[in-house]
Amino acid sequence: MLIGALLVASWVILVIRYPLRAVPISLGALLGLGVVAAWVIWQEQREEHLLAQLELRLTYEPASCPAAQPLRITLDNHSQRPLRTLSWEVGAYAPGSGLNLVTSNYDAPQYRGPGDLQPGQRWQSCAPLPPLRPGYRSSSLEFRAERLQGHFEE
Repeated sequence: MLIGALLVASWVILVIRYPLRAVPISLGALLGLGVVAAWVIWQEQREEHLLAQLELRLTYEPASCPAAQPLRITLDNHSQRPLRTLSWEVGAYAPGSGLNLVTSNYDAPQYRGPGDLQPGQRWQSCAPLPPLRPGYRSSSLEFRAERLQGHFEE
């Protein structure tokens, strides 16, 4: 923070002392910074658009999954690009409630998707449940994927 304050103070001094040189250079730097910021925002919106085209379903299925991993994960890639990496957090909700019943996301297992999922393909796997608040049964809860982070092939 001190370095930023020193940079701003020195910039103000240069603009006051040498306005004919400092103003055009400052405008060029501001334009360059604006171009970089616009490119970053465009990339983030593109990734969000591609993530929105994924269909990720989480269901509690102890009959078809191992006992230690009763959460069935089904991922469909409806985008036009191959999915390279995907990670998310799991939220558990009682029907009709908006309260997340996962006790702590710090103790929760890491949920990651396949390393390579081509457009139009489906991936299925089983995963462990996140730690839940006491008094709730997993069979009566609805599980949702939250905070998706992923990367697609260019």
